[in-house]
Amino acid sequence: MTNTEQLIEQLTATGDYKVIRRLQPVDQYHDDNPAVEKRIGLYLDTEATGLDPETDKIIELALVPFEYDAEGRIYRILPAYNALQDPGMPISAFITRITGITDEMVAGQAIDLEQVARLLSNASLVIAHNARFDRPFVELLHPGFESVAWACSIADVNWNEEGFEGVKLEYLAYKYGFYFEGHRATIDCQAGIELLSQRLPGSGERVLKRLLDNAGRTDVRLWAVRAPFEKKDVLKARGYRWSAGGEGILKAWYKDLAEDQVDAEMLYLNQDIYPKAVGVLPMGRFDATVRYSRRAC
Repeated sequence: MTNTEQLIEQLTATGDYKVIRRLQPVDQYHDDNPAVEKRIGLYLDTEATGLDPETDKIIELALVPFEYDAEGRIYRILPAYNALQDPGMPISAFITRITGITDEMVAGQAIDLEQVARLLSNASLVIAHNARFDRPFVELLHPGFESVAWACSIADVNWNEEGFEGVKLEYLAYKYGFYFEGHRATIDCQAGIELLSQRLPGSGERVLKRLLDNAGRTDVRLWAVRAPFEKKDVLKARGYRWSAGGEGILKAWYKDLAEDQVDAEMLYLNQDIYPKAVGVLPMGRFDATVRYSRRAC
């Protein structure tokens, strides 16, 4: 045992200290097992000039491929791809402060779409920490992101049920005993994969296994059309989102549910939201190939 390890053990033994380590990216989490079928996951992160993919632009993209199996074991981490891109507009001081990316760094830079296509061609699943943000941006970048299955390491893991009080990547990393310099795309991906390699504290299940199981579900998007205006805060508090409509998309509050939750949600809406019972509301079904995109309806 090194002197550093002895000091860590002594500090931890007092019960007054928690020692966390700097993330050291690894090349492999489990030894190869030729008898196990492996797939390629692609952990993705983007940095952008803002939050709206219709008006803002990507300024950095990272893709880190890795091998995994159906039980959530992670094997080799494969060579990553990272690129800056000139957005054709000034980067705000706020974004530079968060990401460290300046106008000078991105000037004349471009993402290699052929390399992106090669990585996508081998991937069974794309994962992002807040896929609802990243997916609309990259679907505008390359059409290959539209047909692949997606998962979210926030929404597809049930962190709150496992006793976590937050879902930000930096917070979850801290709870698992490591830290990293966030808000640059590749290190965020490496931290996300490290998180997926852990086990959940309550169930003991592998984080990636939980994500895979949840990503395989079919969702129902339930539209609370013509819900009374005065109920908007109640609906928002229950997890409904507002859609402004347009191009065949309804203008209404909506919520994404598992199929077995629909009947209970209809009962709630009839008892607590609508003044008169409604028998049928618009619904759309979708899976991981559409989830987190703006194409879900």
